[in-house]
Amino acid sequence: MADRPLVWIPRPVHEDAVRRLAAVAEVRLGYGSEPATFDEVSDRVTAILLRTERVDGEMLARAPALRVVARHGVGLDTVDVDRARELGIAVTTTPTANAQSVAEHAVALLLAVRRGIGVAVRDEGDTRAAITGRELSGATLGLLGFGRIARRVAAIGAHGFGMRVLAHDPMVPAAEIAAAGAEPVDLPELLARAENLSLHVPLVPATRGLVGPSELLALPAGAVVVNTARGGILDEDALLTAVRRGHLAGAGLDVTVVEPLPDDHPLRAEPTVVITPHTGAQTAEALRRMATEAADHILAHLG
Repeated sequence: MADRPLVWIPRPVHEDAVRRLAAVAEVRLGYGSEPATFDEVSDRVTAILLRTERVDGEMLARAPALRVVARHGVGLDTVDVDRARELGIAVTTTPTANAQSVAEHAVALLLAVRRGIGVAVRDEGDTRAAITGRELSGATLGLLGFGRIARRVAAIGAHGFGMRVLAHDPMVPAAEIAAAGAEPVDLPELLARAENLSLHVPLVPATRGLVGPSELLALPAGAVVVNTARGGILDEDALLTAVRRGHLAGAGLDVTVVEPLPDDHPLRAEPTVVITPHTGAQTAEALRRMATEAADHILAHLG
C-alpha cells in the first residue's frame, strides 16, 4: 500500500467519509482498536481530516508528503495556517455544512436562558416561581457577525419568533445585511439595543476579547448573551461579573476559552448560565455533511 496516498483521521468521523477516502487511499485512524498516532504516519501522511485537534507548525514541518489539511468544521484556529501556506499545504474548511445545526443551537441556548431552563433542571427550592421567563416575540436580537450561521439565526428569530433583528459586521455591506432581513448598525448601537446578543465572528487577533467588560455593560439591563462561535471572543470573567451583579439576565455558552470547562469553574455555579460542551454542530446531519465535504476536499487535492 506504500504507493497509495495516506490519509490520517485523528478522531471519529462519519463512516461515509472513511469509505470515500479508503477507495483511493490508505486510511489510518487515530481511534479504534489500533489507533495510529501522528508520529507513526508523519513521514508518509498526504492528507489529514481534522476535527478539533491542533496541527501546529512543527507538525506540518515533520510531514514532507502532506498536501492538505481538511477541517471537519469552520474555524481555522487549530491549524497554523501561515506555516501551512509557507510549506505549500492547503487548508480547507466546510463552511456551509454545520450552519443550520449551529444556528438552531444558538436559538436553543437563547430559549433555555430566557425560559429559565437552567434553573428548572436544577430543581432548587420553589423553581416554578424562579423560572418566570421572557418571550422572544417582539424582543430585539443583536447579531455580532453576519455570516452563514448568523443569517440563519436572523431568519429563525425574525420569522419564527417575530423578533427585531440587528446586525453588525464590518466585512458585510449594509445593503446585504438589509437584504437578508436585518437592520445594519454600528457596534455601539448594536450593544445599546440588543436585548439578546448572539456572537458569530471568527477568533482572530482582532476579535479576541472583543466582548469585554465595557461591551457587556453597554448592553441593556437584563440582556442575554449567547456564544456559539469561539470562547476567546467573550471575556468570561467579565461575563461572570455581569451575571452576578444582575446586569445580565444570563448567558448561553457552547464554547469557552478552556474546553471542556472545568467542573469547578464559577460559571457552572450560575443557574442562569446554560453551558453545553461545544455541541452546536453535533447533529447527525451536520456530522455527515462536514465529514463527507472534508473528504471531498481531500480527494480533490489527491486527484
